[in-house]
Amino acid sequence: MPDDDWGLAPPPFNPEQSLLQLQRAMRDCKLGGRGKGFESRGKPVIEFEVQDGAVAARLVRRLVATPEWDTVLVKSAADQRKLIDEVKRRLARWTDEE
Repeated sequence: MPDDDWGLAPPPFNPEQSLLQLQRAMRDCKLGGRGKGFESRGKPVIEFEVQDGAVAARLVRRLVATPEWDTVLVKSAADQRKLIDEVKRRLARWTDEE
C-alpha cells in the first residue's frame, strides 16, 4: 500500500445537494433568487440547472440587462468552490466598477 493512500475516498458528488449549497451561497452573496437563477439589482447574474449528474451554471460576464454568458459545469466539490469564488470575484469587480 502506498504511503499517500489513506484508504479514504471523497464522497460521491450529489448534484441535487450541490445545487442547494450553490443556491445558499448565492443568497449569502446578497443575490435575489428569481426562477432558476439569481440577480443583482434586477440584472441576471447566474442560472443553475441539474443535467447529466452535474450542475450546469451560466454566469454573466458583465452585469448588464442583456448579458453574455459563461457556462461552467460543476462535477465535484472543488468545482463548486471554484464557482462560488468566481461569483464573489465578479461581484466585487462589478461593485468596484460602479
